[in-house]
Amino acid sequence: MAFENIILEVDNHIATIFFNRPKALNALNNALFDELNIALDTIFNNTDIKVLILTGAGDKAFVAGADIAELVKMNPLQGKYFSRKGQKVFSKIEDLPIPAIAAVNGFALGGGSEAALACDFIYASEKALFGLPEITLGLIPGFGGTQRLARRVGINRAKEMIFTGKTITAREAMEYGIVNKVSEPDKLMEDVLKTAKLIASMGKVALRSAKEVIQNGLNTDLETGCRIENDVFGLNMVSEDAKEGTSAFLEKRKPVFKGEL
Repeated sequence: MAFENIILEVDNHIATIFFNRPKALNALNNALFDELNIALDTIFNNTDIKVLILTGAGDKAFVAGADIAELVKMNPLQGKYFSRKGQKVFSKIEDLPIPAIAAVNGFALGGGSEAALACDFIYASEKALFGLPEITLGLIPGFGGTQRLARRVGINRAKEMIFTGKTITAREAMEYGIVNKVSEPDKLMEDVLKTAKLIASMGKVALRSAKEVIQNGLNTDLETGCRIENDVFGLNMVSEDAKEGTSAFLEKRKPVFKGEL
């Protein structure tokens, strides 16, 4: 399928989705969400893909937020539908069985921060800016931001950011625990790809299992989370990748993971 609002590329087990509305600073609208939903289904169904990178086309914005020109025309029911659509699409990123990395190369405001927070972790350009400024428009975050930000940085910092609508730099975002790594603008994708390639070199079964256990254990108590880990660990023992990895260790060689799901 030919997309108009995003770009999907797949190379060497790594999928990259670019938000591609540069004239609108990659703002989110209904059409973009529809295309992103299709692209995520394509990635989910391609078991050859091991990692997803999410970034913005151009050098100014990852995603500058929701498309206000479209948003302002919505009635309450349309607004609720739009919010729910965004929540579902971003949850689909979070629920992918493969790791998802956000490469934030500029403005990540409102829906941009929410999209990045739906990924497993975030690398950011030194020029990146984060924030949930919806309060300045008389609105609140609607694509999961009130929930994911609080879980990432703690309730006090999340309330401060959301109540004030303030914008923070990439360095501040790293201090808050939002961002894992800050890169020079021209080295951002190089750093992201280096990590993505390292992840893609790992066993498919173990990668998917690790994400599943972490995600499923987050909203449970420690004992339940450890039981989930215990069950999945046992299942991993019979995978071809586990056999290859342990054999390679004993034979003092680098493992070559080719196991299927």
